[in-house]
Amino acid sequence: MPPRAPKRKSAPPNSLCVTSSDGSSVSSKAKTKGFVRIDRMFDSYANSSLGMIDPDGIEALCSDLGVDCTDVRILMLAWKLKAQKQGYFTWDEWRTGLKELRVDSISKLKKALPELEKEVGKPSNYDNFYSYAFRYCLTEEMQKSVDIESICELLNLVLGPQFRPQVDLLIEYLKVQSDYKVINLDQWINFLRFCQEISFPDLENYDATQAWPLILDNFVDWMREKHSSL
Repeated sequence: MPPRAPKRKSAPPNSLCVTSSDGSSVSSKAKTKGFVRIDRMFDSYANSSLGMIDPDGIEALCSDLGVDCTDVRILMLAWKLKAQKQGYFTWDEWRTGLKELRVDSISKLKKALPELEKEVGKPSNYDNFYSYAFRYCLTEEMQKSVDIESICELLNLVLGPQFRPQVDLLIEYLKVQSDYKVINLDQWINFLRFCQEISFPDLENYDATQAWPLILDNFVDWMREKHSSL
């Protein structure tokens, strides 16, 4: 397991002011007995001045779990917690998510990660997780698109394990093309649809007259030209 990152200092008992999902402050005195262990976990990673688990706290959490911060399971955990802001977990998000996971300690959370992977992998959940992964990358107010470099990393992380050949070539194309600097949600969703529906690498059932985004038309043209030159 990698070296344990230093934890953020928590405030004295019953004095930590945390943030609820509606943005209001909630004193730790309001915590119910049923959540004591979950709340103690939160306090051990939370930045007391923010009342949230911040990037430093998540880094410490990952160290305790024995996983890298870029591990897809951390993104899955954020999905389970319904985290709204990248790199931050609020008290409400932490409480609700860990209760659903039936987890109240680091050892239990570590054991829960494989089951969380299975949960995300279910067809009924995966589309939602895939969309969430894009929205989680929208770090600015009113932001609607994500830069190509980040999209390539996200594709590799989220879609790569299931569709490695398609993703590798799609990433290669995105890095060499010059028409697009950012990707929007519709394009992102259609990357998944493409991987699920189009035969690969022959692309025989790809019909450019259907409602595919232009970037995928261009990708298919690039693929066919690349194949013909081999």
